[in-house]
Amino acid sequence: MKQRPYFLIHLLKDLRLEWRSRDAINSMLFFALLVVVLFSLAFDPTRAVSRQISGGILSVAVMFASVTALNQAWARELRHQVLDAQRMTPAPAASLFIGKVLANFIFVSVVELALAPLFTIFYNLHAIGQGWLLLVVLPLGTWALVVNGTFFAALSIRTRSRELLLPLILFPIFIPALLGMVQATTNILTGEADPGLWIKLLGVYDVIFTTVCLLLFELVLNAEQ
Repeated sequence: MKQRPYFLIHLLKDLRLEWRSRDAINSMLFFALLVVVLFSLAFDPTRAVSRQISGGILSVAVMFASVTALNQAWARELRHQVLDAQRMTPAPAASLFIGKVLANFIFVSVVELALAPLFTIFYNLHAIGQGWLLLVVLPLGTWALVVNGTFFAALSIRTRSRELLLPLILFPIFIPALLGMVQATTNILTGEADPGLWIKLLGVYDVIFTTVCLLLFELVLNAEQ
């Protein structure tokens, strides 16, 4: 029988746990939906204004909502010394990290898919530009968020105020990707400019920070001993 890759084992474990509890997805969905609804009531935008601000609102809503899931991802590993047991396995630290990142990426993507129709209705949106490019921009921006968020959540897992520390570290690092995500989404919805430059920025950002996090994660994991 062929053995599954180590990262796939970690991924399936996290997916099973979330399927049983649904803690991360429910909390993210509630928070993101609340932000979207409140902004729609506060601004009461016209269709033209909606295209200008909706990219920022969606990105910020997902960013703040994701912090809850990112904190919970590693908090689960502290129960019953699961993280200590994972250090003793022959699996490389990178496989644990990639499994966690993929799981968080799936959770955030599910929330984005659930928000999409509601977001379109509340803001009366219709993309003037190439709407299919949103299928590129959103995954790239989501990956930038979760790869850094998963890394910094592991870094702050043993701290007393990790719920506060994670956004303080993550959000400044995420600003370039947030800017690229917002600008690319706005350009697609308004059709005023080519989003290609911002999409390339997101791609380069993802490659750089994924590589750095993979190289440093083993050091972070062993520092917890």
